[in-house]
Amino acid sequence: MNNSVTYHKAIKAATSNLAEIRSFVAKHANEHGFSERQISDIQLAVDEACTNIIKHAYSFDSTKKFTIELEFDGSQLSITLTDRGQGFNPDRYKKPDLKKQIEKKKRGGMGVYLIKSLMDDVSYSANTDKNVLRMSKTRV
Repeated sequence: MNNSVTYHKAIKAATSNLAEIRSFVAKHANEHGFSERQISDIQLAVDEACTNIIKHAYSFDSTKKFTIELEFDGSQLSITLTDRGQGFNPDRYKKPDLKKQIEKKKRGGMGVYLIKSLMDDVSYSANTDKNVLRMSKTRV
């Protein structure tokens, strides 16, 4: 028997919607027994991923939309973000040099690193019509 529960939301690609997304994630993660610490980590990862969609996939075009889907299955949370914007090439990603970032007081470029650090599993796929980012976290 499958006891998974799914929540789905379509969002306009504007940074002004990030607070709404964080609330959506926190509300449902809390309902499913995730700790405050885990919820905070999940919110930060989702915030970074959504910011990347808004900034890079859609170049701040708030007429565009993307979707977020939360699926809870037992102690597992899977988050899927889907957009139809400019794709990301994971082969071109290089892990940031944290020491250099701090020395140069450089902001940005940390999103992918943060997402991978905060979540248990991260996968990304892109094809001609959509980009899909999947992240998961297991409740402790």
